[in-house]
Amino acid sequence: MTIDLRKDLTTVADVTPRPFPTDFLFGAATAAFQIEGAAFDDGRTASIWDAFCRVPGAVVNGDDGDVACDHYHRMPQDVALMRELGLSSYRFSSSWSRVQPDGGPVNAKGLDFYSRLVDELLGAGIKPWLTLYHWDLPQTLEEAGGWANRDTAFRFRDYALAMHDALGDRLDVWTTLNEPWCSSFLSYTAGAHAPGRQDVAAGLAAGHHLLLAHGLAVQALRERDHDLELGITLNLTVAEPVDPTNPGDVDAARRIDGQFNRFFLDPIFRGEYADDLLADVGHLGLDAVVQPGDLDVISAPIDTLGVNYYHGEYVSERPAEHPLLVQAPTDRAIRSPFPAADGVFNHPRGLPLTAMEWEVQPDGLRELLVRVHEDYAASAGVRLFVTENGAAYDDAPTTDASGEMRVHDAERTEFLEAHLGAILDAIDEGVPVHGYFYWSLMDNFEWAWGYDKRFGLVRVDYDTQVRTVKDSGLAYAAIIRDRALAGPGTVS
Repeated sequence: MTIDLRKDLTTVADVTPRPFPTDFLFGAATAAFQIEGAAFDDGRTASIWDAFCRVPGAVVNGDDGDVACDHYHRMPQDVALMRELGLSSYRFSSSWSRVQPDGGPVNAKGLDFYSRLVDELLGAGIKPWLTLYHWDLPQTLEEAGGWANRDTAFRFRDYALAMHDALGDRLDVWTTLNEPWCSSFLSYTAGAHAPGRQDVAAGLAAGHHLLLAHGLAVQALRERDHDLELGITLNLTVAEPVDPTNPGDVDAARRIDGQFNRFFLDPIFRGEYADDLLADVGHLGLDAVVQPGDLDVISAPIDTLGVNYYHGEYVSERPAEHPLLVQAPTDRAIRSPFPAADGVFNHPRGLPLTAMEWEVQPDGLRELLVRVHEDYAASAGVRLFVTENGAAYDDAPTTDASGEMRVHDAERTEFLEAHLGAILDAIDEGVPVHGYFYWSLMDNFEWAWGYDKRFGLVRVDYDTQVRTVKDSGLAYAAIIRDRALAGPGTVS
């Protein structure tokens, strides 16, 4: 699909544009398991998500990632689409199960795919942004204990070095982990994500070992090449009490902040777990897995921090009268992902909702960026990027008068513009935000939601694999072209 912005998009012209910094990166993000497909092609073996998808009731509609968006076979066309959108960077992840099937020897065909992807991106003038781990642990390693097993952290370091052997000459941005909160607490404590365990101690062990894996990889990659730009991506939230005068509500917000944000931020930036967090969860299993020297490894200096933000948390010690949906409505029972937050309840604020019942709260992103910059990143000299932000809506294709397929997703366009505006607000407050990656480039396998929810700037017809740029994608392309946010627009 060729994008003609003059033909396809008109915006309100009487709004004063808000320019972005000259070096601001405009990107989009994906993850290997969610788009690649080719689940068992060219030597790839099962990951924990391949196994989890086959657990009855674990994923909506019993969906799996066997084909997904077939990106493995359609990669050059997808990169061409990124170029037409004008992306300056593309954040993608590599599949550990493709690169080291069963966690074993390196698979040359698996590495070759990522080598060709990097070359294709560079040829298109798009900066490759690699994430080494986006939740697809080889199933064989899970059967040996998974992230609850300390040895997995050292296996991850070896995997990172194997990737550097293949791509280190062309790739300068390396992210170790994506959202370790999800791959520990949501996966090992709640059981909502693969591998589906429901064990508080295992979740705490997984969280610590993921942080250890991050530190080990940073140290090893830094030894290889001091000039690499190394970092991690965390999903973070703004936790606020429903009643700031109620000590129980205030403590509920403290606990969520501790077990969502500070569990990861404090070890990385300060080389410690906070005293109040240890009082909450140390006796539940964290104390048993932290070994001497671990926090020195975890706090190895980084260059970038990716912030993933979707919505805030509005919490109380009292149940909500009309609670919002928290996780995918699967047939499999799950528990709270928080190891020590019994008696904490999320409340709606009355804000607009996405199709997943996530509240749309753009100012939370501004508040979060200011907090992370002031409390952590500024003193460490770490550059901040928004590496995921997006929304699922139940948009549907239509056919215009010329017979062209269109997707009029005005809500997603408004979401995109509002959150880019929040980033500019943070920049105006002195926070040097260096880039934004919309989630996601294209509709894809949305974990426990399967293919039921669509986040993409590009619609994917899963029957035909036809890609259609949505109106939100056209709007983003216009923002990238102008390097400015014009304000609310209309798409014709």
